[in-house]
Amino acid sequence: MTYDPYAALPEVPSFTLTSTSFTDGGRLALPQIAGMIGTGGGDRLPQLSWSGAPEGTRSFAVTCYDPDAPTASGFWHFAAYNLPADTTSLDEGAVTLDQAAESFPAEASLLRNDGGIAGFVGSAPPPGHGDHRYMFVVHALDVDALELDALASPGLLGFQMFGHTIGRARITGIFGH
Repeated sequence: MTYDPYAALPEVPSFTLTSTSFTDGGRLALPQIAGMIGTGGGDRLPQLSWSGAPEGTRSFAVTCYDPDAPTASGFWHFAAYNLPADTTSLDEGAVTLDQAAESFPAEASLLRNDGGIAGFVGSAPPPGHGDHRYMFVVHALDVDALELDALASPGLLGFQMFGHTIGRARITGIFGH
């Protein structure tokens, strides 16, 4: 049985999330692999597009989580929140290790990932650890903005979204050594 961290959350309507960077269940490409640890990757957020968010959506949060990391808490690769309700996509590379590109919504905020960087850190399972799942999730929220401190964790973001998530879309990429 494979652990699904989203199975424990209250059920909400799903909507569609796709990517031109990878297919659901497909392998992540080199741009989405960690470069900061010498693997030659690009640490580039993949392109993401979503549609069909539920009526009443007032903002979005976007996260990337690896439940297969060899820790008791998985590994958060990316967390952004307060994306405007009219946002329907993010370009590949809209966020990298420590910066957001001009195409990233100015109203949105980035949290530090589990690597300690406010940005996207690519996949980097330990050698010999096998394939890991990288769950990219867009959360439709019923509030215009969440109030979080810049030092908040992605886990705290999840707690703050509880009770405000009215829809969720997910696509999963795979990578391993």
